[in-house]
Amino acid sequence: MHAVTLHDITKRFGTLVANKTVRLTVTRGEVHCLLGENGAGKTTLMKILFGLYQADSGSIRVNEQPVMIRRPDDAIGLGIGMVHQHFMLVPRLTVTENVIAGSEVSRNGFLDMNAAVEDITKLAERYRLRVDARARVENISVGQQQRVEILKALYRKAEILILDEPTAVLTPQETDDLFEIIRRLKSDGKTVIFITHKLRETMAISDRVTVLRDGAVVDTLNTAETTPAELARRMVGRDVLLRVERPPSDIGEPLLSVRDLSVVSRYGTAVESISFTVRAGEILGIAGVEGNGQLELEEAIVGLRKLSSGTMTVQGKELASGPDARRMVGMAHIPSDRLRRGVVPDFSVAWNLILGSQWRSPFSRRGAFSRKQINEHAERVVAQYGIRCGSIDAPVRSLSGGNQQKLVVARELSRNPEVVIACQPTRGVDVGAIEYIHNQLLAMRAAGKAILLISAELDEVRALSDRILVMYEGRIVAERSSDAGESELGLLMAGHQAEAG
Repeated sequence: MHAVTLHDITKRFGTLVANKTVRLTVTRGEVHCLLGENGAGKTTLMKILFGLYQADSGSIRVNEQPVMIRRPDDAIGLGIGMVHQHFMLVPRLTVTENVIAGSEVSRNGFLDMNAAVEDITKLAERYRLRVDARARVENISVGQQQRVEILKALYRKAEILILDEPTAVLTPQETDDLFEIIRRLKSDGKTVIFITHKLRETMAISDRVTVLRDGAVVDTLNTAETTPAELARRMVGRDVLLRVERPPSDIGEPLLSVRDLSVVSRYGTAVESISFTVRAGEILGIAGVEGNGQLELEEAIVGLRKLSSGTMTVQGKELASGPDARRMVGMAHIPSDRLRRGVVPDFSVAWNLILGSQWRSPFSRRGAFSRKQINEHAERVVAQYGIRCGSIDAPVRSLSGGNQQKLVVARELSRNPEVVIACQPTRGVDVGAIEYIHNQLLAMRAAGKAILLISAELDEVRALSDRILVMYEGRIVAERSSDAGESELGLLMAGHQAEAG
């Protein structure tokens, strides 16, 4: 039986056609992946199914019955739930308060919180969604917050669950936990629609996969009968090199040196006495489960966080405070959170491409901006780095996530820096953009630049790095060569130094 049938769904936003006569059939009780590059129309299509958008044309059937879904309440009434990529939770409320919001349990006209806690606890235990029903959301991990979102949908009797890029903010361990939850949902007869751009998780969790490109369906395949290479080709319309080719490099003099760096956050010591050196023509990777001080280390190195102790030098010169001082000595920064640190969403592509240099020649002279120089620079960089945008005057928020990330990479690398701090450089981007970003970092390496790579993607660290440092609880616990095994690095990342070494 078909749980969902979308027939000839078309959705336009002005001149942009986000979905083009899309046909999709999802069988009841299956895990069905929607796979495609950022901007391919996956999330738009599912927002139509959930009632957040209205299709311009086309029809929807749920459980083989024609339906009209004008708002999320209609979808919820039909047994459809959606877990968004950016969670819709109130941090100061408890898990239970977030789950029951809008569907409160009452007794004699009064909210029965104890009954609600009991119901949420039973539901969590049934699907092994390990989370404390009484905990405040602000005090639980990102992975646990995602479980709360799943609980919200299940509490509202969802039989069809849409998960939008559910692993984008998860550690590898949390991703494995999520997959177990999905398998339990499937065994209980639930239907799961899994939006992703990641090939490995598509192969690991789905029964069937529908590939979208430029808003249209390319094909629907049985996952067991295809390969990652074939899916990648269908996603981007060309063959994609899934394995990074990292040629030998001539390692030169130290360009970035960090000595005894410590950082204190409001929770205590976040980074403790870290020392390392990155040389010309080298990529030094830092591996670790997120939350072990990587963010604080990133912010300290690029001048966004004050050091408690320690020193840093670039080309032998000690750094003054602040991000501008880093740029002046040739440091580029690809931030771990592009929306908070990398772009101004409401600014145009052209203006985002000069951020940090806007008051310098040739973009500004005597306090006046040169629109001609700014536009010429933007046109050149957009073409050189293959950024997809309707216009250099388009707001950055209108670009897909992958193209926003390309813009950040292009802005930072086009300045020809000597040192690159690349933090989670491929987070939330598709396979084509990953290939592009990896190639850009390797090109900088070949040009004799020093690259510090901080990534939660262990495969990425292993593929790109000449040396690997493992970070655990704010300290560097080991150094390994680039051919270190995944299991050894995984043990070190979890703090098991004895077993790993």
